[in-house]
Amino acid sequence: RIVMGKHTIVLFQETHSKNTRTFFDFETVTAACEGIRKKYETKLAQANPRVKNISYSISDLNSYLDSLGDISCLVFNESKRAYEPYDRTWVKNRISRHLNQQARR
Repeated sequence: RIVMGKHTIVLFQETHSKNTRTFFDFETVTAACEGIRKKYETKLAQANPRVKNISYSISDLNSYLDSLGDISCLVFNESKRAYEPYDRTWVKNRISRHLNQQARR
């Protein structure tokens, strides 16, 4: 089970080209989900500069995540004193859960 306060590193590759590899680090899994969501929203805004209010569905966000060369997370496990890897599917599920929790607030 993932505790929300765990340091998280997002490994991000925009295209299949290895020179687009980068990483982002966040204090929590929740902050990582927000960071990934904001990255997608920035990309949408750049693609649609004349649109003031852009809306999208979780399916749109998942399609974006599927289009990436790669995305995964390393989440710190305090008891093991090590980072545990999580794949694209985990990232998509975790972001979906995060957005659903936000929508209920």
